[in-house]
Amino acid sequence: MGRVEIITGVERRRRYSDDERAAVLAMCDEPKATIVGVAKRLGMSPGLIHGWRRMRREAEKLSSEPLQFIAYGSVAEPTGQALTPTPVAAPPAPVQHTTAEELTRPHPGSRPGAIDVDLPGGIRLSVDSYVNEKALARVLRALRDMA
Repeated sequence: MGRVEIITGVERRRRYSDDERAAVLAMCDEPKATIVGVAKRLGMSPGLIHGWRRMRREAEKLSSEPLQFIAYGSVAEPTGQALTPTPVAAPPAPVQHTTAEELTRPHPGSRPGAIDVDLPGGIRLSVDSYVNEKALARVLRALRDMA
């Protein structure tokens, strides 16, 4: 009789650290190495390694793109008079039920990277690190065109 394997527990997904992923991808980058060969040697799915390579290419592409500053307009020079702070209304009391914001943000209520832009006419544009950059660029262009 051949080899018999007894599985006593429920098989779970394996989690790979960043270092393990980098080591597997380095093995695939070696001369004459194939993804299928490396996957068979390590007992992994070739599709998993293909996904890691795709994510690495996308990350390299994003990191090589230069950051762009979108100019909205210019700030007028002060005329010598002291600026008086504009009082801001107190935030409303917290809502007891689940809001759409709580469902879409990983940390409801916190606003990492918050930016508030006060526009002429008393309009305030507030964004945080969860903002979609392309959507923000469209809004700023529309506001610039209206001015």
